[in-house]
Amino acid sequence: MRAFGLTAEQQDEVWERWRAGASLRAVARQMGINRPATVRCFVASTGGVRRPERLRDARHLTAAEREEISRGVATGESCRALARRLDRAPSTISRELARNGGRRRYRARAADAAADRRAQRPKPCKLALNDRLRAEVERGLGRRWSPQQIVARLVVDHPDDEGMRVSHETIYLTLFVQTRGALRRELTRSLRSGRAMRFPRGKRVPQGRGQLVNTVPVSERPAEAEDRAVPGHWEGDLLFGKRPSAVATLVERQTRYLQLVSLPDGCKAEQVRPALAASINRLPDQLRRSLTWDHGKEMAEHLAFRVDTGVQVYFADPHSPWQRGTNENTNGLLRQYFPKGTDLSRHGIEELQAVAAALNSRPRKTLAWKTPAEALNDHLRLLQQGSVATTG
Repeated sequence: MRAFGLTAEQQDEVWERWRAGASLRAVARQMGINRPATVRCFVASTGGVRRPERLRDARHLTAAEREEISRGVATGESCRALARRLDRAPSTISRELARNGGRRRYRARAADAAADRRAQRPKPCKLALNDRLRAEVERGLGRRWSPQQIVARLVVDHPDDEGMRVSHETIYLTLFVQTRGALRRELTRSLRSGRAMRFPRGKRVPQGRGQLVNTVPVSERPAEAEDRAVPGHWEGDLLFGKRPSAVATLVERQTRYLQLVSLPDGCKAEQVRPALAASINRLPDQLRRSLTWDHGKEMAEHLAFRVDTGVQVYFADPHSPWQRGTNENTNGLLRQYFPKGTDLSRHGIEELQAVAAALNSRPRKTLAWKTPAEALNDHLRLLQQGSVATTG
């Protein structure tokens, strides 16, 4: 049966590829489907839950047996003769003919399809049958409890009522599969993930598009950067506002000194690289040692960036923000000035410099209550004194 223009065979292939770790966009591309939205709409309509394959009971007539019945009836064979040949009870054959139009109108294909329709007996959802239980589950979801918490609390609140029991899997499936008709789809917003469909577990496979190449992992970063022994090692990222506006943030690991880099032309790799290089190149040589970034595609031109600045770029592991903790913390502080949804393209260089100056003049406990600007100036003063002493 077709769904969203996909044949049964194509639907099976979608599920197999998606469960194997491919994205829905990649699945559409691999199957030659011109509109990726077709695949996404098909999976979303099921809540990301594949309907179980229907298996017929071995006692029921098969399609091949119905073909034999159809041929036997056409040649005038009796029900008892057919029953002996198929090793079935005569009553089974006679009832099959009676419920499908009799001898004159019996057709194997139509009879088999009718048997499928009659066999469809969807089990009523427990939450649809028990109003009191459904109300308790909805109340828990409204308080942003997880399904596991709701299930555990039902046992505490109703220890002697076996009717007030439900599994967390039933709650998830009832939310995701709306044909169960018990819980409203809007309640998925109460889940911590906020998702309205189930996603396959396991690691997602690379999709072959937008992958960074020739990267150096953060594990190879120098020890002096890891223990913040010397300044000059930076962490960076993009702070996004109202799409597609963004600014680049650069934070020095030892002193926590912040630089904000305006990106008026956009946040693609070819736009980010020259803006970052210009900002880094304004620093003294002693403050240009390394840069740690995440796996964002905006740093796809990291090799050219190294040529422009002489700064090696190290990449944090995927989904490991703690490996750039200084930058993540600073971006959190910046949200006081640029709340989510702010159109950052409206903030010019002067405004960005004013915000950076405000954070660089904020005392930090980790710096013994010095400001980042004072910590950096102290280091530069020591460098200057060392240079004068060497010259003298």
